[in-house]
Amino acid sequence: MDVVRDRSATLKLALGLTCVILAVEVAGGLAAHSLALLSDAGHVLTDVFALGLAWFAVAQARRPADQRRSYGYHRVSILAALVNAVTLIVIVIAITYEAVRRLASPEPVQAGIVIAAALAGVAINSFIAIGLRREPHDLNLRAALVHVVGDVAVSAGVVVAGVIILLTGFLAVDPALSIVIGAVIAYSAWKLVRETVNLLLEGTPREIDLAAVTNEINDTTLVSSMHDLHVWALSSDEMALSVHVVVDDCPLGEAEHVVRDLEQRLCDRFAIGHTTIQVESCHPCGEINHGAGAHNHPHDQVMVVSSAARPPAAGSSAPLR
Repeated sequence: MDVVRDRSATLKLALGLTCVILAVEVAGGLAAHSLALLSDAGHVLTDVFALGLAWFAVAQARRPADQRRSYGYHRVSILAALVNAVTLIVIVIAITYEAVRRLASPEPVQAGIVIAAALAGVAINSFIAIGLRREPHDLNLRAALVHVVGDVAVSAGVVVAGVIILLTGFLAVDPALSIVIGAVIAYSAWKLVRETVNLLLEGTPREIDLAAVTNEINDTTLVSSMHDLHVWALSSDEMALSVHVVVDDCPLGEAEHVVRDLEQRLCDRFAIGHTTIQVESCHPCGEINHGAGAHNHPHDQVMVVSSAARPPAAGSSAPLR
């Protein structure tokens, strides 16, 4: 729990500082009349969303499941991510429209203010990145770190644009850089939409090799075959699995040992912490059609053993299926 608190504190600090950067760059962009700086502020907004979602995920780890939501509240982050993606798309459209207008008719830019505001963004984001690197094994913090490092690079590009304007007076570099930043934001939005849709469709997480999972299950002692395998994500970093395994005729105690061994290996190798394993022996149902709408066959003659490979985190203590 102390580790969770430390991560939550790190993310809250990072989120607060990123909001400061956002305010500085919006104010600086308006004062300097710089579209590039305002575009960078739009990119910083993606960091605010990323850090906010990461902090939310850590906070939800301490929130227990209830009778209405036996999975807990992990998927609220998916809804937030969808709102994030829609917001980013609107920002990209606005940036592109204004950039095209300014390319046709360049407007004066206060280069000194642009450089100062962008340098402040580089400095604060670098400090945030150092803090996030202290938790290299946390997926949420790693994702947030990628966003912050990307923003350091974008802010550095704005500094370069400000220097070019200051030295040469070439005003077109401001809207041109804005289009590049808009493309970066659009790429982030597309990735977010794709990942969110996959989560909502309960698709197999991209980091999971389903063939490798199948082989791991089939290689388990006493397991003769398996079927009806499903792997899906509860959230961006919480994965679940359900499967039917057919075992050799053996006592209940031995079957439970098979399940425990399988759970632990699935957790260690694939980071699947929530598993539901149905054990079948004398009456396997593998020959029955399991297509859409057809999974309503009886299970009254099979033995069911299910649990989690590790003690479930708060907010996911209820049975999954």
